[in-house]
Amino acid sequence: MAALQAQRLFLAPSTSTPSTSAARPRPRPRRSSVATCRAALHVPSGIHAAQENLTFQLDWIETPRVPASPSAEVSLEKLRAIADAAADRAEMHDIIGRQRDNWNHLLLHSTNSLTLAASAMAALAPAAPTMVALKASAGVLLATAAVTMAAVNKIQPSQLAEEQRNATRLWRELERNVRAELALGAPIAKADVKEAMDRVLALDAAYPLPLLPGMLEKFPKAVEPARWWPSPRPAQAKKSKSFGRRGSAPVASGNGWTQDLEDEMRGLLRVIKAKDENEFLTVGKLVLNLNKGLAVAGPALAGTAAIASVFIGSGEAGTWASGAAVLGGALAAAVNTVEHGGQMGMLFELLRNCAGFYRKIQEDIEANLAEPDVDRREGGELFATKVALKLGRSLSDLKQFRKMASPSVRDEDIKEFAGKLF
Repeated sequence: MAALQAQRLFLAPSTSTPSTSAARPRPRPRRSSVATCRAALHVPSGIHAAQENLTFQLDWIETPRVPASPSAEVSLEKLRAIADAAADRAEMHDIIGRQRDNWNHLLLHSTNSLTLAASAMAALAPAAPTMVALKASAGVLLATAAVTMAAVNKIQPSQLAEEQRNATRLWRELERNVRAELALGAPIAKADVKEAMDRVLALDAAYPLPLLPGMLEKFPKAVEPARWWPSPRPAQAKKSKSFGRRGSAPVASGNGWTQDLEDEMRGLLRVIKAKDENEFLTVGKLVLNLNKGLAVAGPALAGTAAIASVFIGSGEAGTWASGAAVLGGALAAAVNTVEHGGQMGMLFELLRNCAGFYRKIQEDIEANLAEPDVDRREGGELFATKVALKLGRSLSDLKQFRKMASPSVRDEDIKEFAGKLF
């Protein structure tokens, strides 16, 4: 009998035509670590054999695994630990954010109830037979409301809740990025672990969990954009070099970077600095000054009303003391409602975060333009797509900012904003 040889072909499974001279073997159970294969029998022409006499042998070859170095395994485990920590942080910030949002609602209604109830007592006290009791009750409630307002204005619960909401979103983004990197299966370098750790530390500093101590300053002297990403490394703070000469034809290659794309990025950089970021910082300063005034006026009015309630029923002074207590309590409740019902602290934090959003886009653009070797930059087309998505624009919209890179265009001549999302 002629020798029959079975050959292993590393191909996808496919259907075969039945033959009288070859029998289909039983399928071997697939192994998880072995690639899918197909076995075929080649019979010389002119030879006929019975089906029961056919035998063949398959040698299953295991694909050898390249053992990872100990340092790579340690880096992989570190990155997994960072992903788990980011998920845990996101959960903690989410829980604390909901708690502090409840603080804002509960303290707002409680303080207003105290103030309005005290004002009603102060109004009824002069004509009531129990004037002393009403006067004392009004004074105690107004004093309590003044202290409560001062404490609440110091911590700004609505701003605390907004900080935690933004922190939750950023921690979840960090977790997604780290897990996506782990899913690629590529070797993890120490630089990847260091970058992830830097992002963790930057987020911890930007949005602290504890209330006291460590709470962010609610009334800063200078309004600065929120910063939740690591500071640029010294090596990135180099002077940017142009991609070719200005006025030359765009280069077709170069990691997706061309002279036109560089001009678009420089124009965007200038518009973001002059318009978008500056607009949010300017409005943030106005909101901060308004919030400062309200934070001082509320406790001051409630305290004045508490002092006035002491003089109710005291001769000639009692006639105006009751009116002063009622008016001061009503105004204090109104101021408290505008400040915390309108969530001025949250609005200020939102404006800081928006300014920080544009500041990060600036630094991303500057970091890429500062790298003289275009092959070491992020891919030009991919980077332009990311920037366009963050700004709420299409890639074709970015072309209009090319002319903004010219020194002949003054900042005062820039009328349009770069971002369309907010």
